[in-house]
Amino acid sequence: MILDRLDNATAYQAAHPRLRQAFAFLQSADLGKLSLGRHEIAGNDLFALVQEYRTKPVAEGFWESHRRYIDVQYVITGAERMGYANLAALSVRQPYDADKDLLLLDGQGDFFTVRAGMFTVFTPQDAHMPCLVAGEPAQVRKVVVKVAV
Repeated sequence: MILDRLDNATAYQAAHPRLRQAFAFLQSADLGKLSLGRHEIAGNDLFALVQEYRTKPVAEGFWESHRRYIDVQYVITGAERMGYANLAALSVRQPYDADKDLLLLDGQGDFFTVRAGMFTVFTPQDAHMPCLVAGEPAQVRKVVVKVAV
């Protein structure tokens, strides 16, 4: 798991061959004007999902992990709390769904606040719980860049 500001993204480009292209997209696209939904970067190997939502209490959140994609989650506006736990520390709530590339989990983890201009990188061994309230419920605009592993 990585948490940092987009200004520092070059420090992490060597972690995976496609991260350079993912960060280049985040730094060059007019993220505030992109329509909601999927945006192609390099087909199924690299694409962006633009989302807007109201943050929710941790009681409504859930631990998730992906096997086929790394998540680069960048907060465009607003702030949210996210959770992190190593996959090995959690138990399976629902078996892996290959069509959705989604594994749901139960257990405990650590939480942190991600503000506008910050990103996280979650790899397949990183369970995460995004979209949580950071203080009061708030509107968040975020882009998740899916990087095939």
